[in-house]
Amino acid sequence: MRGRTPRRAPRHTTGRVSRRWKAIAATALGAALVVSGCGGTDDGGDDASQVEVFSWWTGPGEADGLAAMKAEFEKKNPGTKFINAAIAGGSGTQAQAVLASRLQNRKPPDSFQGHAGAELLDYIKAGQIERLDSFFDQNGLRPAYPQQLLQQISYKGHLYSVPVNIHRSNMLWYNPKILDDAGIAGPPKTIAEFITALKAVKARTGKVPLSLGAQWTADHLLENVLLGSLGTDAYNALWKPGADWSSPAVRKALTDFAEIMKYTTAEAASTDWQGASKAVVDGKAAFNIMGDWAYGYFTGSAPNGLGKKVDTDFKYAAAPGTDGTYMWLSDSFTLPKGAPHRAGAIAWLKVAGSREGQDLFNPKKGSIPARTDGNKALYTGYLQYALGEWTKPGIKLAGSFWHGVNAGKKQHTDIDTAVGLFLQNKDVAKLQAALVEAAKNSGQ
Repeated sequence: MRGRTPRRAPRHTTGRVSRRWKAIAATALGAALVVSGCGGTDDGGDDASQVEVFSWWTGPGEADGLAAMKAEFEKKNPGTKFINAAIAGGSGTQAQAVLASRLQNRKPPDSFQGHAGAELLDYIKAGQIERLDSFFDQNGLRPAYPQQLLQQISYKGHLYSVPVNIHRSNMLWYNPKILDDAGIAGPPKTIAEFITALKAVKARTGKVPLSLGAQWTADHLLENVLLGSLGTDAYNALWKPGADWSSPAVRKALTDFAEIMKYTTAEAASTDWQGASKAVVDGKAAFNIMGDWAYGYFTGSAPNGLGKKVDTDFKYAAAPGTDGTYMWLSDSFTLPKGAPHRAGAIAWLKVAGSREGQDLFNPKKGSIPARTDGNKALYTGYLQYALGEWTKPGIKLAGSFWHGVNAGKKQHTDIDTAVGLFLQNKDVAKLQAALVEAAKNSGQ
């Protein structure tokens, strides 16, 4: 996952943050669930000889960000060995499967990455992660985070993870030369304009109109088309109890999705998101819809980054139909129940939640910090834009269903299955029926 900017100068007032998050505050963790308490956290006297940190940050940008935070951890904890247990695979698909097996076998890592929002509910309900209320209090973290973000990582008033960043999911990356060759004046602002642009690229340039990678990048595209076609309020309503996925408006959005898919590359697990994004800056594809972690990859230094220049090698805009809306997600870290090196885990969470740690991590990852007091000077180029959008008065928020904000694991899996079948049969009616069933069976 990937790209945002902190906020040292652009401070949120409590009222402004609350207004901005209100649109989706109820969608991620608002369902009534029952979970047993997992106890508080103190620094304890248990083993701090090492810490095993589990994530899916192995790709360009994200791996560099993790390495920077690891170095900060080792500086502050010279007697503790840091074990990087990252599992490759964009969006965490493979990593989460490995993690589920470890948790079921009661062999948890000391801390693991989880998207803030509905994704955490399965861990909470299963009693697999500890409450972090006292950790936040002991380290003075509550005032450092937007209040509504704290609500997103809470259940029944208790905190369960430490957010590291904010990413924007609804970003369009494009090659300006290919658009010029195709006679396209600028990035398309609506879904209809996007489809017209894709047709123009195919007819006039011979380039790939829209690049995709592994199947999850099609899921990611779907959430952007739903948002762009339905609008923010109707998109957010899809994740509330009793949501109507059978409506004509959803059918229209899925029909748009099917049309857009005609202009994409074939699903290619071997390339993942990096290959799909790289096609744009290499001049092979006109467009790629991907989260802003792509920015860290594009601009990062070799060997992990591509060393490309914004406005020359690539440009960016909000995904078609979504300007004025920030489709957000947040990476966070947890304290598993039964962590073998609990004191080491708490030391890691301190770094993950610190201003220093987040300011080291996010500029490399291509994201903005979850804290409100980041050093604004560190966030330039796209990240300056992202920070400005995140703090803009009146910006609308939508949670990324694919990246864990407002869809629990079951619905997430069911949607992925539905998209996989659609990639084979191209049947919009069957796709919609499957999404209707996914919502009914989600437990909302």
